[in-house]
Amino acid sequence: MRVISWSCDCCLYVTPSAVLVLTLSKLVVCPASGSLERRPEWKDFILMADLKPLFSLDGDLVAAEALLRDVFGIVVDEVIRKGTSASEKVCEWKEPEELKRLLDLELRSQGEAPEQILARCRAVIRYSVKTCHPHFFNQLFSGLDPHSLAGRVITESLNTSQYTYEIAPVFVLMEEEVLKKLRALVGWSSGDGVFCPGGSISNMYAMNLARYQRYPDCKQRGLRGLPPLALFTSKECHYSIKKGAAFLGLGTDSVWIVKTDERGKMMPEDLERQISLAEAEGAVPFLVSATSGTTVLGAFDPLEAIADVCQRHGLWLHVDAAWGGSVLLSQTHRHLLDGIQRADSVAWNPHKLLAAGLQCSALLLHDTSNLLRRCHGSQASYLFQQDKFYDVALDTGDKVVQCGRRVDCLKLWLMWKAQGGQGLERRVDRAFALAWYLVEELKKREGFELVIEPEFVNVCFWFVPPSLRGKQENPDYSERLAKVAPVLKERMVKEGSMMIGYQPHGTRGNFFRMIVANPALTRADMDFLLNELERLGQDL
Repeated sequence: MRVISWSCDCCLYVTPSAVLVLTLSKLVVCPASGSLERRPEWKDFILMADLKPLFSLDGDLVAAEALLRDVFGIVVDEVIRKGTSASEKVCEWKEPEELKRLLDLELRSQGEAPEQILARCRAVIRYSVKTCHPHFFNQLFSGLDPHSLAGRVITESLNTSQYTYEIAPVFVLMEEEVLKKLRALVGWSSGDGVFCPGGSISNMYAMNLARYQRYPDCKQRGLRGLPPLALFTSKECHYSIKKGAAFLGLGTDSVWIVKTDERGKMMPEDLERQISLAEAEGAVPFLVSATSGTTVLGAFDPLEAIADVCQRHGLWLHVDAAWGGSVLLSQTHRHLLDGIQRADSVAWNPHKLLAAGLQCSALLLHDTSNLLRRCHGSQASYLFQQDKFYDVALDTGDKVVQCGRRVDCLKLWLMWKAQGGQGLERRVDRAFALAWYLVEELKKREGFELVIEPEFVNVCFWFVPPSLRGKQENPDYSERLAKVAPVLKERMVKEGSMMIGYQPHGTRGNFFRMIVANPALTRADMDFLLNELERLGQDL
C-alpha cells in the first residue's frame, strides 16, 4: 500500500498507485483535526494526475462499455419490457423510511464495485413509478415512444448545450426546423421560438416578453419604471400563471381572474368587464393568457372571441396550449383551437399528448423583430463573440434566461421522422376515440357518474360505492362521496394495479380525472380501469 499524505496523520489519501510525500508550504487549518498544518503546492499535485480511485472506470473504455451495455440491458428488461406490460405493477409502493433503507441512499467516501452499481440501477427502476405502463393515468403525460427514447439516449450521450452553433451545430439547425413546423401548425408562416424546461417556464417567458414589449425600459430599470400592471386569465388556468407573476415581480395581485362557464371555458364578456375594472383601479392591462386544454376539465377557451377583446384593447394574447396544443395535428379536432393563429405567443408541450418524453416544451412566438434576444440578451463576450467564423445569428443562447440549455428537439424530431405527421395525427385521434369509448362504457355501469361530458381526453367522474348509491338526497352524501377517491387511490397505488389522479373542483368534492394519452392504450385498458375501481370499492 502506498500513501499520499499531508503532514498530519488524520488527512490520508490511500491509493494503490504510488507513495508521494508532498512538498509542504503555507500554513492552513486541517479540516479534520483543526490543527495548523502546511498546504501542499500545485506542483506537488502533478504527480497525482495518473492515480486512479478505487473502482473507477476512468480511462478504461472496455469496462465503461461493459457497464453501459449492462445498464441498457436492465433498462430494456425492466422499463421497456416489464414497464409497459399490463401484467406488471405500475409501482411497487414502499413507505419513505423503508424505501430509504432499501435504496441505501447514503453517499460514502469509497466507491462501489460494478456489480453493486448494477444492483442499484435495478433497485432504482424497481421502486420507481412506471409512467409508460398502460395503467398509469395519473398525469398529462404517459407512455413510451421508442424513437423519442432513442433521441433522449443520443442527446444524453452527446451531453451538449443548445446555446451556440459552435458546440451544437446539428441541434441548433434542428430546433429551428422543429419550431418552424410547430409554428406552421399554429398558422404562422414566420416567427420565433425556443424550447423551454417545461410549460410553466414557457408561460413565464410569454409574460416577460409581453411586459418588455410594452415597457422595454424595464430590462434596465426594473420594476421602478413600471406602473401597476394587470394580466388576465381564467379561474381554470394553470397555476404557473400566478407563480410566474410572483417570480417576475408583478405580484399575484396583478393577476385578474376571469369567470368561466359551466364547461370551464373563459367568458369573453367577463374578460371585458375585468379589463375595465383593472383600468378603473389605475392598473395597466398588458396580457391575456387563454388556455387550450385546462388541467382538470380539459376545456378550450374561445380563442376567436378572446382575440377580439385583445385586439380592441391592444393586449398581448398568450395561449397556454401546453396540454391541448397537439390537437392541432388532427384535422378532425383542431377546431377546438380555432383562433390560435391570432395569438402573440403559444406554449405547447409535445411531451404530453404526443408522448415525446419529458421534457419537450416549446414556446412559439409570432414576433419577427428578434424580441426574444432583445428582451433576454446580455451579449456575454466569452460565449457569444461577434467575430466568429460562422453566422453568429445561429448562436441562440442569448434568447433565453438560461445559459446551459439541454437539447429537447431531437426526441420530437426523430419521433416525427418515424411516425410522420399522419402517424401523430392518428395518435391524437385514437386518444379521443378511446376517451369516448370510456365515457360510453362508464355510462352503462352502476356506480359511475360523469362530472361533465368531456370534449377532450380528460374524463372526470365519481365512483359511487354501494353504500352511497341511491342516497344522493342525504345531507352528508357529498362529504362522504369526496372521501371515496382518496381511499381508492391509496388501494390502487399500494397494490400497484394502476394510478389515477383525483381532486376537488370548485364546489365539487373529490373526483377522478382519468387521462387517455398513452398511445399504447386499448379498449381492454379502459375496461380494466372500470373493473378495477369496482373491485377496489366493492366494500365501501
